[in-house]
Amino acid sequence: MMSALKFPLYLDNQATTPLDPRVLKAMMPYFTEKFGNPHSLSHAYGWEALAGVDMGRRQVADLIGAEPDEIIFTSGATESNNLAIKGIAYAAYPQKNHIITVATEHSSLLECFKTLERSGFLVTYLPVNKEGLINLDDLSHALQSKTSLVSVMAVNNEIGVIQDIYKIAEICAERDIIFHTDAAQAVGKISLDVGASPIDLLSISGHKTYGPKGVGALYISNHSKLSPFALFDGGGQERGFRSGTLSPALCAGLGAACDIARTEMTQDYDHIAHLAEKIKTSLLKECDGISLNGSDQHRYPGNLNFTLKDVTADQLIKELRNIAFSSGSACASGKVETSHVLRALDLSKDQIKSSFRLGLGRMTTVEEVDFAVGEIIQAVQKIRKKL
Repeated sequence: MMSALKFPLYLDNQATTPLDPRVLKAMMPYFTEKFGNPHSLSHAYGWEALAGVDMGRRQVADLIGAEPDEIIFTSGATESNNLAIKGIAYAAYPQKNHIITVATEHSSLLECFKTLERSGFLVTYLPVNKEGLINLDDLSHALQSKTSLVSVMAVNNEIGVIQDIYKIAEICAERDIIFHTDAAQAVGKISLDVGASPIDLLSISGHKTYGPKGVGALYISNHSKLSPFALFDGGGQERGFRSGTLSPALCAGLGAACDIARTEMTQDYDHIAHLAEKIKTSLLKECDGISLNGSDQHRYPGNLNFTLKDVTADQLIKELRNIAFSSGSACASGKVETSHVLRALDLSKDQIKSSFRLGLGRMTTVEEVDFAVGEIIQAVQKIRKKL
């Protein structure tokens, strides 16, 4: 059975997910015979391209309980986050100049806030407890009359913890404050229903949900009291929020990925949860001094972040060339930096250097997990023998 394994084994599904073959099939016609500009509406080539965009928009909306016209296509979650954060900040200014977020947010959000701070905005960074969760009382106390926006990630990309975004949205709605959530790691993996919650804005990434890279979306509620300013000027596409010619292939791909997730999410979740339990049980039993980072109860099971005693992540990676996994966030690749997420959990520098992340997905198999666990245990034992 092991002979069927393809090396290196892929256990880094938080960095990116493989493109589902069904998604590629949905995209291919728009790379070939259906090559028209979806904004050219005077002939059939434009009409059929627009049909692909519209279909994708409906499929994205259906996955999260939105209306199709509430979905704005973007180049990915980074652009969606920038449009949401900067767009709302500029729209509310100067009457309101205060924003609230969390210390463990993705870098695409934190860099937005740093830019806004340099422009004179005030930003509150909420701390998290040792499980990676915010205290809702801290949020309530941080709200001010000048607060325009609260942004809290749904599922953390490094440690997989799930924040109570529905309750947070309600707290914000009670004070007429806009709420945004970066749901790049949540969409298609856990159930989300913006129609049943006062969430104003929600960011989506294509390549985190078995779709293509280079495409994402921003949900903008029709019921929101404030809409973001556009960051791009141009032809006024996407209701004026995001000018530029859309790629029908990418829009159709994101839509197909969302449609598959809508019908198979429960199946995927159960499969991934089973694999995660196998990994946790084996590693916690066989590796002394190993601990799971982040809440074990409030987390997406496909994201497992561990800290090992007396073994660094770099040592582990060198020993396990046949397994692809991560020692930190892929978005910071090329930078040797201490994880701000793990620092927020109050881990020491040595503990952070000894932390690694295993990312499970739809296409991860039992055989791959069994092999990987055995290899990790052997590698840990080998490294510790050299001490």
